[in-house]
Amino acid sequence: MTGLITIGESMGLIRGDGIGGLEHLSAARVDTGGAEGNVAIGVARLGGSTTWLGRVGDDALGRRIAGDLRSESVTVHAVVDPRAPTGLMLKTSPRAGTTVVDYYRRGSAGSRLTPADLDGADLESHGILHITGITLGLSESARETVFAAVARARAAGMLVSFAINHRSRIWHADEARAHYLAVARSADIVFASAEEAELLVSGATPADLAQALADLGPGEVIVTLGAEGSVAVIDGEAHTVAAVPITAIDTVGAGDGFAAGYLADRLAGASAVDRLRTAAASGALACTHPGDWQGAPRRADIAGLTAGDPVIR
Repeated sequence: MTGLITIGESMGLIRGDGIGGLEHLSAARVDTGGAEGNVAIGVARLGGSTTWLGRVGDDALGRRIAGDLRSESVTVHAVVDPRAPTGLMLKTSPRAGTTVVDYYRRGSAGSRLTPADLDGADLESHGILHITGITLGLSESARETVFAAVARARAAGMLVSFAINHRSRIWHADEARAHYLAVARSADIVFASAEEAELLVSGATPADLAQALADLGPGEVIVTLGAEGSVAVIDGEAHTVAAVPITAIDTVGAGDGFAAGYLADRLAGASAVDRLRTAAASGALACTHPGDWQGAPRRADIAGLTAGDPVIR
């Protein structure tokens, strides 16, 4: 496969420096983040060719986002919107082991994505299109862009990867469900937490949820379970994946890291077992840094982490 393209919103990130809310902290760090960009960086660090497409404001944060992605070998197609600011998120740890993320993205440049913005990249030259439910919820025009991208990808014979990534602060599950189902039915690969899977299907166990999602049409379904690992149904075969034990600094971005590991190996033509092994390690290592994407591993990092096989078949 020739690479991965992902479409969505990356934002500026203000990360509190220490324990406590911003009302008490005296310092913070300026950073960037966002699910789709995190996946693009994660795949690039594992040797894959990646492209990120999205909108940014004509401002310092927009330039920082483009710069951070390019510095990680991601090809960037950033549509600069002079009429809207780059979105912003605030991340704090009010107490040890707890992370709170607040978003300021309503009316942001990223939420103003339109199908015409897809002309900024040669979508069909890629092997995989990766999208998330976050973009579906940003605005009607962003949602139209996702469906337009999926239609083009299907027509071109590309694989479509869909991470549900439900954000209750963007929209209610009752509103989101029909849109998630529509994309899942058109996708080849679906990533979901157990809670997200339950928004779409019913099942007594995580394995049942994975099978119910696979029954919608995608040939590869992975349901993540945090520290309990994940379950998958890939080409009709069930897999159980043990989590890789690490000392977590911040679990934000773990799902993006997991997806990046799986997709990097998918691009490389690895077996289902190897994809899941890399995904487990990549998701774990993503938790070892307080930033959104800085913990994304390289192949050497994974080789040093995985002494045993976390996949039980």
